[in-house]
Parts: sequence; structure tokens; C-alpha cells
Amino acid sequence: MGYEPTAEELVHLNRCVELAAEALDAGDEPFGSVLVAASGKVLFADRNRTADGDQTRHPEFEIARWAASNMAEDERAAATVFTSGEHCPMCSAAHGWVGLGRIVYIMSSRQLTEFRAGLGSEPGPVNAIPIQDVVPGLRVDGPVAALEATMRELHTRA
Repeated sequence: MGYEPTAEELVHLNRCVELAAEALDAGDEPFGSVLVAASGKVLFADRNRTADGDQTRHPEFEIARWAASNMAEDERAAATVFTSGEHCPMCSAAHGWVGLGRIVYIMSSRQLTEFRAGLGSEPGPVNAIPIQDVVPGLRVDGPVAALEATMRELHTRA
């Protein structure tokens, strides 16, 4: 079970890992995301920025806000969001409300929740819900086994 990305998709997913590492180095949880147009052009990239206490500063949420302000509806629908971890319910809803297209993630929310529990971490304040349960009919691909170990290592350091 899992998704096998193309070489081009793997470039974007590796950038998500780099952004997640940057977030960790800055004192945030390791999450990173990239918004890519249908043409393959990277439009926006961000990392987690929650260390200041604002837990809404997820990169997927920032992508949705940027897309709503900078892209036409048809461009948003044709775009892909690549991300280190499956969207939380807040980010899934933002993604759906602004009409963004496909999502490709490295680790699922279930995988991350189970992994963190194994490390003795407390569960988060919001239940992990699969993206499709929040945004029915959205194309979602993941997890990507080739990068899971790297993300697990980052979350171990968090």
C-alpha cells in the first residue's frame, strides 16, 4: 500500500522534506509543503511556523490562503499540493474551501499518530481525520514509502 511518485513529483516531495527540516531547525514541528501549478511550476512553498504559539500556522493552511488570493479558481483546481504529512482537518477544510486540487503526502495522519504514540508523545488537541473524510471526492495520493524513514527521523528529533 502506498503511492509511487514520478521523478518530478519526488523533486517536490524532497523539497517538502527540506522545508520540514528547516521548520525543525527553527523550533517548529517538522512539516513542509509546496504548491505546484498544472504546468509544473512551483508557486508557493512554506514550512510549519507554530513555535510562536499560533497553531494555525501550518504550511498547508498558508498555501490555501495564498492560493485564494493569487490564483483563479480553475488554476487552483488544477494545482497539486505536495506535503510532508497528510493535512490536519483544519488544513483539509481550507484546501477544500478554496478549491485546490490534488494532494500528495509522504506520511498519513494515522501513520504519524501511531509513530508519535510509540515515542510517548501526547495526542494533539484535534483528531486526525483522513483528508477524504473532510473533502469528499478530492484526489489524494500517499503515503510515499521512499521518504517515510526520513520523515520519521525528523519527527523523532522533534
